[in-house]
Formats: sequence, C-alpha cells, structure tokens
Amino acid sequence: MLKTTTSVVEGRPVQDYLGVVVGEAILGANIFKDMFGAVRDIVGGRSGAYEKEMGRARAIAFEEMEARARELGADGIIGIDIDYEVVGAKGAMMMVSVSGTAVRFGR
Repeated sequence: MLKTTTSVVEGRPVQDYLGVVVGEAILGANIFKDMFGAVRDIVGGRSGAYEKEMGRARAIAFEEMEARARELGADGIIGIDIDYEVVGAKGAMMMVSVSGTAVRFGR
C-alpha cells in the first residue's frame, strides 16, 4: 500500500476518496520508568531505548491505519499526519497517532 504525507502522487490520480483512517498506539508509564531508569543507555543526549519504543509505537499506529484503509478497499493513504501527545494523569502516557485519507488510485 502506498502511503505518503502529500495529497497528490505524481502519475497516480485518485479515483475514489474513501475516508479518513486513523491508527493509535499508547506507551504506558512503566515504559518511561524502565527507559529513564537505564540512564546508561543515553549517549550524546539521545536514548536508544526510548527511540526504539517510539519507533515501535509508530509502527503499530501505521499498521492500524493501514488495516483500516484495506477494510475500505484502499490501495493508498495520502495526506498522512503523525502526532505525538502526552496523555493521562500527570502525563503518564505517550500517544502516537497517525491519520490520513484512504484512497483508491486510478489505473
């Protein structure tokens, strides 16, 4: 499935707009505690463990969004937006949300 942040794909005209599709993943507080407890993993101001978990959450969100698009019969998702939000009591969780427009391209 073609996924892009742009609203137009050169050489692939949109035949049908099928609706907005969304995918979300939430990282719980225990993940942050585990990651920040392993301070030795921080090198040059970056945390490899934290980046790995964020990447995993982003992949889950993209998989959910793509599954919803496939249910609609889409072969692409355009105009993708990726958001990161702190949610829950005292900001105990991090949410990754992706959204876009499911489309069917013309042949």
